[in-house]
Amino acid sequence: MGRGVSAFPASAGWTAWPAPAKLNLFLHITGRRADGYHALQTVFRLLDWGDTVFLRPRSDGVIVRIGDGAPGVAEADDLLVRAAKLLKNSLNCPQGADIGIEKRIPAGAGLGGGSSDAATVLVALDRLWGLHLGVDRLAALGLKLGADVPVFVRGRNAWAEGVGEQLVPVALPPACYVLAHPAVHAATAALFQAPDLTRDASPTTIAGFLSGTELGNAFEPVLRRREPAVEALFGALARIGSPRLTGSGSGCFVEFADRDSARQALAALPPGINAWLACGAERSPLLDAVELHF
Repeated sequence: MGRGVSAFPASAGWTAWPAPAKLNLFLHITGRRADGYHALQTVFRLLDWGDTVFLRPRSDGVIVRIGDGAPGVAEADDLLVRAAKLLKNSLNCPQGADIGIEKRIPAGAGLGGGSSDAATVLVALDRLWGLHLGVDRLAALGLKLGADVPVFVRGRNAWAEGVGEQLVPVALPPACYVLAHPAVHAATAALFQAPDLTRDASPTTIAGFLSGTELGNAFEPVLRRREPAVEALFGALARIGSPRLTGSGSGCFVEFADRDSARQALAALPPGINAWLACGAERSPLLDAVELHF
């Protein structure tokens, strides 16, 4: 998906930036807010795996997507382009950029691909254009693009409330994951409107999550009833551990204490399952890339 690294060589002025995936280690809906949005509680875990965004500054002020971007997404709707234009227009920045991507994170999987891509554009172009807005202003811009964008801008594992934008950094133990995707695109807006979605879960706390008693996802029973492929994937993953849904799905994961355990479990899955391995990151690899580059 998207173009590979060879299409964006450093010799031609391109720089490469990680856009890591995320997992929701649990997700509760605790009510509906006055603005119509749902109030959430969740924990975001950043991964050491994801997309790669390629950027090349332009002096003519134009934002251009090179290649196809995310599959099936028009350039005007692409969060990569929207993020660059939002940053540019908010500062009346005279510069522009060419933008490309190597997509690995499947769309509609609850793994945060589009949000992470947008955050990477904001963070990297902020430095490439010499704007230096700072993380708080960049996170505020990111929230205009989507509720999950701020956690990727800040680049830390976090406890989240509100619509997912009220973030408190949280230390998580090392873990690796078998990730799997059933090739089903979960439509988040439709799932939020599902009549069988639990919207009144009792609020929990960070301590409640860390105790291991709060691991459910409000969307899991809804999606498993609606999508036979998701239900079948849960059945297959149950052979190697306790599968969970991330975000509003349809991506699933099983947690393991270390990479070797996850690798052995991945090898034990029956053939034909779209599954792969990733590990949790203490902080976003994007932050490391920015520090190395600048």
